[in-house]
Amino acid sequence: MQTSIDQTKWYDRIWAALIFFTRLPFWRLHQPPKECYTTVVEHWPLAGWITGGAMGLTIYLACMVMPQAVAVLLAIMVRLLITGALHEDGLADFLDGFGGGGNNRRRILEIMKDSHIGTYGVLGLVFYELLLAATLMSIPPCDAAMMVLAGDTYSKMITSQLVLMMPYARREEEAKAKTVYRKFGVWSGISLALQGLPPMLFFIWMTGLDWQMMIFIPALVFYLLYLLIWRKIQGYTGDCCGAVCLLVELAVYLVACAINFMNPL
Repeated sequence: MQTSIDQTKWYDRIWAALIFFTRLPFWRLHQPPKECYTTVVEHWPLAGWITGGAMGLTIYLACMVMPQAVAVLLAIMVRLLITGALHEDGLADFLDGFGGGGNNRRRILEIMKDSHIGTYGVLGLVFYELLLAATLMSIPPCDAAMMVLAGDTYSKMITSQLVLMMPYARREEEAKAKTVYRKFGVWSGISLALQGLPPMLFFIWMTGLDWQMMIFIPALVFYLLYLLIWRKIQGYTGDCCGAVCLLVELAVYLVACAINFMNPL
């Protein structure tokens, strides 16, 4: 007998999000109903507390005994291990599809579904990881530790809006995870804000960075990516969500890096 999503428990939905967005063995402790996986984006920032928190803690502790460059690379490796490079895979597919598919919607979707990585994907990942490492190395260690938690949760909160702003670009049976995220309501939107905003607000308060630039420039990057996706394929995919999340997060770090360069923390 199939369970309605309205009959599932709130903690099952959180559990599903942690299982879906990380490779940590949460599934050994509890198996939520399959229907809960349609709501995982509603709890996406909670996974960001784990990945961003692990990265931040690694940077903070490792910088006590080794150069910051080494600490940052270790932190990136920790996140890749926790997530299984889930979003990086999405970024590579996104860049291959949008880079190699031209304006042909069907071709873009075909390339994105292909498991092989192409030139655009390789180059994009290389430059993404280089920029990620460079920005985190340019900020004092304690601030960098706070920044990764802020950027991780904030970008996931923002990117979840793709589900509301456009339909899924494929049929449900063609989805990689065999699941299409449901459109969520007002209360879920409030929940997302409570999950994603506090680390960013705390980081801004602690560092004194320009809150307008930190909040609105990454949001503008999200909107421009949304327009690109809509123009090209008129809908989102899981790869789009992963790619947008990483690029919005990178925008947070680039903005902080630019502000710090002009006015050192």
